[in-house]
Amino acid sequence: MQWEVEQKFRLSDGQAAATKLAALGARFSKPLQQADQYFNHPARDFAKSDEALRLRQVGNDNFITYKGPKIDPATKTRRELELPLPQGPHVPSQFAELLEALGFKPVATVHKTRQPGELSWEGQAVHLALDEVDQLGSFLELEIGADDATIEIARKALISLSKELGSGPPERRSYLELLLEISP
Repeated sequence: MQWEVEQKFRLSDGQAAATKLAALGARFSKPLQQADQYFNHPARDFAKSDEALRLRQVGNDNFITYKGPKIDPATKTRRELELPLPQGPHVPSQFAELLEALGFKPVATVHKTRQPGELSWEGQAVHLALDEVDQLGSFLELEIGADDATIEIARKALISLSKELGSGPPERRSYLELLLEISP
């Protein structure tokens, strides 16, 4: 099974975090605009089951992602299934229409500017994201993809990296959860 092992941290200074990561060997790509539209299942409440169904648009690229419940109290480790959809600006609205016809309900859309990066840490390829999330502020996400055999190694590496960065306590809530807390 494929797992997403992740930690997220609220930042007061995104540039300071980028500088610390660069000193550890991180390489960053150009910032991207992302729009993540979330849907709730017609027969179970994803907010209660700790699951998510997300339609992501990044420029002309589109993806559908299912995230299972978190299984670890220290990281946001969860099953993740992400599939590419056809390219094009109209695809998300067409796929959203399909989901709604099947009974899924749109919940909210999270808009962010993401600067992706990569870092090798303790033999693990860490995916980095410096995020500026509309209405929420600045965040750092650290993520390692793992399978059943490497999940514990990935978890320990992320915890070690977050300590090295002095990131403070992780934010376990998703951007969607944070956004819903401030929106009526």
